[in-house]
Amino acid sequence: MWELDFISEEDFRHHVQMTIEHYGEKLAPYNLTKFNNNIVDPIKLIFDKTVYNYSWDEIIKNEIFRQRDKANNNDIGYFHQRIFQYMDGCIVPQAGWDVIFTKDDGIEMPECGKVKTVYVEMKNKHNTMNSASSGKTYIKMQDQLLKDDDCVCCLVEAIAKRSQNITWQVTVDNEKHKHRRIRRVSMDEFYKIVTGQPDAFYKMCMVLPSVIEEVVQASDTVKTPNDTVISELKEIAESKNGSFALALYMLGFGSYIGFGG
Repeated sequence: MWELDFISEEDFRHHVQMTIEHYGEKLAPYNLTKFNNNIVDPIKLIFDKTVYNYSWDEIIKNEIFRQRDKANNNDIGYFHQRIFQYMDGCIVPQAGWDVIFTKDDGIEMPECGKVKTVYVEMKNKHNTMNSASSGKTYIKMQDQLLKDDDCVCCLVEAIAKRSQNITWQVTVDNEKHKHRRIRRVSMDEFYKIVTGQPDAFYKMCMVLPSVIEEVVQASDTVKTPNDTVISELKEIAESKNGSFALALYMLGFGSYIGFGG
């Protein structure tokens, strides 16, 4: 029995599938060339291995995960944003705003009463905007309020410091600005605004792991990558009658004096 009444099971599964497909080439196996594409820091890896008491396999797998994870943030942003295209009253424009939510009989907002439309700029994490980016976004929202006096503009954060729906205060040109219809909203509160259900985001999170697993298992294209970095490094170590550490050093220092350069 499907537990979410604000998005159909079919739409949710499709959205999970599309998000996984956005991983694209990041699902490709890592060989040594790909692993060292931006030149890893061998000394850092050796420090980390020893200080954290990792094995060589663990430290290499962690570095591969770090590289993949760095590229995956945009894909998760896709998940957070585009899921709203399947919810009543929401559109996800190609440009301009990340989400626009409209309700003819009004949307109740703290300090604002009822408004017809909520315009959303969405961020994955609360600390991803610097002061210049915050100022630019705030000015964009001020401009929207001038165009539409029956709206609220929200900065919605997937990973906020806390659950919140508060007035957003920023500093622009060394002056503090705030407006009750320019708000900072956590993702759970935005789900509540759109669905009318206080625990809608929680419910989505509870069904997500099983749906991801089912989609991955049913897919012919999503496979666990068979990374070859560790075996290639072991081959280098054996060919040089040296240690694994020496093979790792060769990635960053292969042309340096004493390492073969």
